[in-house]
Amino acid sequence: MRVIGLGDNVVDKYHHLKTMFPGGNALNFAVYAKELGYDAAYCGVFGNDGVGDHIKAVMNELDIDITSCVTRNGENGYAEVNLVDGDRVFFGGNKGGVSKHEPLILSEELVTYLNEFEIIHSSCYSYLEEEIKKMNDRKGILTFDFSNRIELDYLKKVCPNIDVAFFSAGDLETMEEIDELLQQAIDLGCALATASMGTRGQRVYDGKAFYSGKVKLVEPVDTLGAGDSFFTQFILSIVEKGWRRGEGVGKEVVETAFDLAADYSAKTCMVYGAFGHGAKF
Repeated sequence: MRVIGLGDNVVDKYHHLKTMFPGGNALNFAVYAKELGYDAAYCGVFGNDGVGDHIKAVMNELDIDITSCVTRNGENGYAEVNLVDGDRVFFGGNKGGVSKHEPLILSEELVTYLNEFEIIHSSCYSYLEEEIKKMNDRKGILTFDFSNRIELDYLKKVCPNIDVAFFSAGDLETMEEIDELLQQAIDLGCALATASMGTRGQRVYDGKAFYSGKVKLVEPVDTLGAGDSFFTQFILSIVEKGWRRGEGVGKEVVETAFDLAADYSAKTCMVYGAFGHGAKF
């Protein structure tokens, strides 16, 4: 199975360590998929600075195909981070850098290339909400991480053009609120809607049934990437088992995926950054 992360890449600058670690939702998806044994690529915009150079060098080291990426004149995206009791606290950054001001354009040639992949993953940090409409005739599954973007206007813009929605719903207090959000995503056109709820676990709705998962509790070194790694393993598992849009997931398939994803997410919490590979700044 070939998969690709489409959109954002950054470094997370850990000021207490004076070290920057590659990351970004779409980039993390590609890295985690590669680590899990899949043929993975990444497509996005790099800045022509030391940050962009470091990320490209790490991608080449990990043997992740970045040949479809573009490099533009300007700062690569970065976020500024401190750790408090093992949990990440963001306090600044350049909001995607050059990729926000000059986001990726999905040319006809690039859309044809993306159509070679069985899973395409993007996010709300990629600034591709209008561009992904060009992939409405895609063969593969298009997944999208909303983070905590749950406002109705944004859902209406994105949900009709994707297959799988992933939300960070830890701030929603009740299960009723979370289920309503997932139902809304399905009603607007998604085939599958998923939510992480912090230590409360995860919730999935396939239009037919709701499913609940649990986290694997560990003493974390760093929680950065925990949600991204969970979702990557989860979606890879259910697609590997044969799930396709328009179908229910099924209890056995989703529970197996929950268990695999919880284990993998816990593993991610034992390294600094989303997946290590730090460099001093």
